[in-house]
Amino acid sequence: MKTMACFVVMLPLLLALVKAQVPHWGPCTEPATQPAFNLKQFMGRWFEIAKLPARFEKGRCIESNFTLKVDGTAQVVSSEILKGELRKIGGTVIAEEPKNPAKLGIIFSHVLPYATYWILSTDYVNSALVYSCIDVLRLFHVDFAWILSRTRSLPASAITQAREVFTSNNIDVSHMVLSSQQGCGKSNSLLY
Repeated sequence: MKTMACFVVMLPLLLALVKAQVPHWGPCTEPATQPAFNLKQFMGRWFEIAKLPARFEKGRCIESNFTLKVDGTAQVVSSEILKGELRKIGGTVIAEEPKNPAKLGIIFSHVLPYATYWILSTDYVNSALVYSCIDVLRLFHVDFAWILSRTRSLPASAITQAREVFTSNNIDVSHMVLSSQQGCGKSNSLLY
C-alpha cells in the first residue's frame, strides 16, 4: 500500500519532468557504446546539431565544453541563448563503469538528478552521438539523444547516418529536431 501511495504522489512530479519528452513503455534500452572510448580525446567544445526535445533545453546556439580535471573526472559547461540571454550550467562528468568508459554520468548540481551520458559513437574530431535515459520504476522511460559536432553544422548525410545509429540501438528518434545554430556569433565563446 505504501508503494502505491508513493507512486500516486510521485507521478505528478515525474510527469512534469517529462512534459516535453515522449515517454515509452518499459525500462531504458541498453545501447552499444563507443568501443575503447578515450575521455581525453573527447574533451573540448561540442555544438548541438540535433536532439530529442528536452524540457531543459529551449534556447538556440546550444554547446558544451568539456575540460579534463586532475582527478580523472571532467568538468562540463553547457550554454544556450534563450530570449536574448546567455544561460549556462556547469557540471561534473564521471565514468560510470571503468570497464566501459563511454558510459558517462553528469551531475549538474545537488538539486538536479544524476544523468547518464553515454557516448554511442564518436570520431572525436567531427561528431558524437550521445544517449541518456530516465527510467521510471521500470514502467516507462524517457529517452534523450543528441547529435553533436565540433562545428556548428554537419552535412545532411551525417545527420541521417547518426539517426540510423540511434534507430539500430532501439532508440526512437522520430521526434528528433534540428537545433538552431544560426546567429550565434561568438557570444557563447566568452564562456570558455
